[in-house]
Parts: sequence; structure tokens; C-alpha cells
Amino acid sequence: MNPANTQQTVTATAPAVSFWQAFAFWLKLGCISFGGPAGQISIMHQELVENRRWISERRFLHALNYCMLLPGPEAQQLATYIGWLMHRTWGGIVAGALFVLPSLLLLIGLSWVYIAFGDMPLVAGLFYGIKPAVTAIVVQAAHRIGSRALKNAWLWGIAAASFIAIFAANVPFPAIVAAAALLGHVGGRIAPDQFKVGGGHGKTGQALGPALIDDHTPTPAHAQFRWTRLLQVIALGALLWAVPMGWLTMVYGWEHTLTQMGWFFTKAALLTFGGAYAVLPYVYQGAVSHHGWLTPTQMIDGLALGETTPGPLIMVVAFVGFVGGHVKALFGPESLFLAGAVAASLVTWFTFLPSFLFILAGGPLVESTHDDLRLTAPLTAITAAVVGVILNLALFFGYHVLWPQGFSGSFDSVSALIALGAAIALFRFKRHVIHVIAACAVLGLILKTLIL
Repeated sequence: MNPANTQQTVTATAPAVSFWQAFAFWLKLGCISFGGPAGQISIMHQELVENRRWISERRFLHALNYCMLLPGPEAQQLATYIGWLMHRTWGGIVAGALFVLPSLLLLIGLSWVYIAFGDMPLVAGLFYGIKPAVTAIVVQAAHRIGSRALKNAWLWGIAAASFIAIFAANVPFPAIVAAAALLGHVGGRIAPDQFKVGGGHGKTGQALGPALIDDHTPTPAHAQFRWTRLLQVIALGALLWAVPMGWLTMVYGWEHTLTQMGWFFTKAALLTFGGAYAVLPYVYQGAVSHHGWLTPTQMIDGLALGETTPGPLIMVVAFVGFVGGHVKALFGPESLFLAGAVAASLVTWFTFLPSFLFILAGGPLVESTHDDLRLTAPLTAITAAVVGVILNLALFFGYHVLWPQGFSGSFDSVSALIALGAAIALFRFKRHVIHVIAACAVLGLILKTLIL
């Protein structure tokens, strides 16, 4: 059977999906996408591959593997990719935007509640239990990524070196990424077998029937690589970045908080190899240590909020933006909520704009070189370095949770017990992150009220 006949058969058994049918699904997905990238990808697989048959297993995994090579939230990029494949550019924009928008609106509301009522005993008690849980969650993230990425002594060495660099020498995260990429480039030449991208996304082997976008469905014309199309999308993307950045610079000046947020989160968006946990140390270095937009405790609280809301975990940047804009009173003391909401929206724009460009512009180009070791070896090394960086992040969170007044103060044994319980629930009993956070929040409220 030739491809044309295959396409006719697929179309007959898998009816076309209209733009508005897809719109309704992407909106639903944005509201229910809890559980981090693993949970979000699982939801998409179940809905799109198994239930709706919009895309075949093979094409879904091909898109997923491509997205995992890129910086940025892979689940959001996967939604963008499939939306783009089905309904051209606007399909990709709608899918990616609706994956983020519900989370943004929810986080703006929760951030305001946190700022306005965070000192109330009820809220303080809930966060007292959530913080140790977040520490355990970060440790689990280091273990999860490490077990997948550290396949040999070369990659273990890169992870160890990155941990020492950021922990002992306070080397900036971008420098660690650049050094890891260079090591991967060199290693891919002298020991190529050590830097090959591993699997981990095998087929299910299920006979699910024909799909709208099936294994042999020809690549749509809009998804085929053309230099003119690539240059057009890059030019438009550059314009969408330069216009708001130029406006902020002209109106407020380069040193203004909003301008610096735009510039800082643009850089952060290009460094998120390995997921949101990988870029959090960089966000901490800039947002907490350098700019002072929020405190270390607020950073931990923001991560907790990010874990309990739908959408990509990197949406914690909206919390960072809201708190920074609110605390800095960007529009005066009469408009604190407006300042926070504008800052949260601004950092979300600059954080996610590159993700759309990677799919809409780079999709056809990078997909054609997916198995090229010259591309994958540096990314394999970067992923290994990310493990060391995340381990440092876990130690940072643990320090602030277990010694809230520093090493000179007392050890918080209650927080330590909550963290240990959360770790057992995650590692031993494989409990869902949301369940662990909820249980620890209730436990923290009880202990804060009755004991402390």
C-alpha cells in the first residue's frame, strides 16, 4: 500500500479534528495538567494516542524525543508540536498558550493570597509542612534525572564536577552549561558510545488502530523544512522579543525591575535543559542573590505553589515576577496587585517565547538531525551536569528548611521528620507529588498549631 492510499484509509477511519475541537481539548489539558512533565506527558499520551487517536504512538514518541533535546518545558513544547502538526502555526500557538494560561492566572491569584495572608497562622502552618516536602521532591528529581542520564563514568564525572563548581566555587549556571556542552562536544568525538542519547520511551506494543496522524502519514506541507519559512519565523520571533524589550528600556530604563526581569528570564528560558529543576538554581542566583526580588524562603514557597498548580513547573517564574513586582511597588503603593500581575505576565512572556520559536522555527530543521551525535552529545553532557546542579539545589532547600536561622540557630527536627516522611512516600511508596504535598501541608498545620 502506497502512502497516498494509507492516508485515505486513515482519513476514513479517523475523522479530521477541527480547530475548535482541538482548542477545547488544549484548554482542558491546561486545567488538568498536574504532576510535572511525567504526569503531563502521560495525560497527553493517554488522550491523544490511546483514546482520541489523533496521533500514532511512533509519531508521538518522535515528537517527544525531539522536544526533550530542547531547552524549555518539554510537555508544553510537545503540546505545541502536536498542535502545530495538526493545525499549522495557530494550532501550535493555541496548544502551547492554553497549556500555560490557566496556570498563570491561578498563580497570580495564589501569589496575591500568599503576599496578603502569608503571615496568618493557617497559611503559615500549611507552608511549614509544604517546605520539607518540596525538599524531598527536589531530591527525588535529582535521583530521577540522574538514574536516566548518568549511564557511565564520563557522565558521572561531569555531574560531580558541576556539583563542585556550583556548590564550592559558586560558578554561574550558564558557565556550567557552556563547559558541559564543550565536554560533550569533545567527548562525542573521542568516545562517541559514551555520549549517545539513551532510550527510555519505548513503544507500548498495543494495537490501537489507525490514527489521524499515523506512522505513514506524510509530513504536512507546513511542517517540511524551508529556508524562507525558517527565516520568517525567526524574524517574527525576534520582533516579538525586541519590541517589548525595547519599549521597556525606552520607557523605564535598562536598570528598571521590569526591564531586568525581561532580560533575566530570556536568559533563563535558554538554559532550561533538563526541565524546570535545572534552571531553578539559576533563577535563585539571579532573583534572590543578585536582584533581591524575593527571599530564599519565598523562593521555596513559590516552588511549593508551582508543584500544586497545573501547567509546567517552570511557571514558578510567575510567582517570582509577582512577588518582585509587588515588593518593589513598581506602580506605586496604590497599585501593588497590578504591579505583581504585570510582572508575572511579563516574565511568563519572556520565559515561554523561545519555546514557541524552537517548535515553529526549529521543528522541521532539528527533527531532521535528531540522531546526529554532533547535536546530541553536548545535550547529553548538559543533562549530566544538570544532575549535579539539582543536587546543589536540594542542599540549598534543605539548609533553609532544617536550619531556618542558619547553622548558628537550632536544628528543626520536626521539619526533618516531615521531609523524611515525604521522601519515604515518594521513593518507597511512589505516591503522587500532589498527594505528598497535601498530606505534608495538613501535617504541618497540625504540628504548627499544637506543638510549636
